[in-house]
Amino acid sequence: MGTTTVERPAPARTSQARRRRITGLVIILAVLVVGAVASVAVGARALSPAEVWHGLFAGPDPDQKLTEIRLIVQTVRVPRTVLAIVAGIALGVGGALIQGYTRNPIADTGLLGVNTGASFAVVAAISLFGFTDPFQYVWFAFLGAALAGVVVFGLSSIGRGAGNPLTLALAGQGVTVFLAAMTTAVALSDKAALNALRFWNAGSVAGVSFGVIWPVTAFVAVGLVLALATLPSVNLLNLGDDVARGLGVNITLIRTVGIIAITLLAGAATAACGPIAFLGLMVAHLARYLAGPDYRWLVPYAGLLGAVVLLLCDVVGRLVVRPGELEAGILVALLGAPFFAVLVWRGKFESA
Repeated sequence: MGTTTVERPAPARTSQARRRRITGLVIILAVLVVGAVASVAVGARALSPAEVWHGLFAGPDPDQKLTEIRLIVQTVRVPRTVLAIVAGIALGVGGALIQGYTRNPIADTGLLGVNTGASFAVVAAISLFGFTDPFQYVWFAFLGAALAGVVVFGLSSIGRGAGNPLTLALAGQGVTVFLAAMTTAVALSDKAALNALRFWNAGSVAGVSFGVIWPVTAFVAVGLVLALATLPSVNLLNLGDDVARGLGVNITLIRTVGIIAITLLAGAATAACGPIAFLGLMVAHLARYLAGPDYRWLVPYAGLLGAVVLLLCDVVGRLVVRPGELEAGILVALLGAPFFAVLVWRGKFESA
């Protein structure tokens, strides 16, 4: 009898890959938990672990020192920790999705004009209505981001290049340039708007209360549900429109739902903490390296990595210039710019 070659069956390889991906998600979740603990424990005022624990669960107390600790932990550190996680997940998922829908490895959520749309709405609200509280103008920021996304998608859906990823990129760039010019014009004519925009544009998760965070989280949750529902179709879209159409994908419907999901995710995160440059781009590539090209795994990886990166950048920002702090958006940009350069150097854009 001749000898036969025994090969490992495909289901075994699939099971091994699934276990590896699940293990990776568990590790990232563990890092996220550690980052959340550090975020609550670290700040301009040094607190012992016992004081942090007391501040987390304590109610009103006649002792002034304990009251101050409770206010620091419950109204400053916990909200910014929650916002960093929510915004990081939203921007990470949005960055991965926009790259999938456009088949463009350098695409970011800013491609839809949501950042500049939010910026213009902020300066307009401050200039016209005199708003100074984030709770007042965050809704204008979200509305501006959403309208910019709708306009970009609408422009890319008409004409001979309708539905083409290149058309979407060009429409996004055009709207972005126009809104940036309008934002500059309004800000330069109003000192209050310019001062608010200068802080907001830095990208920070500080100074936002739960009154803003919970509604923003609701929008992010809707965006995540829509995003997760479209992931199998995103895999097919990356095979090309003709192949996806031949496999029964309604390309117009899927792209519409996808753009709505990205606009909700990026718009809510940008409205709450300002534009965070490079985060979506960076974590999407990291997720692709760790999880592979399957968007059913890539997107959860990107969301968790986005939360980890934004949270850790916020923690580091509180340490490097203590007792002051450096905005998380600045540190993310400092990481993202060289990351972008490395991608160019290694030729990842051609191979992605």
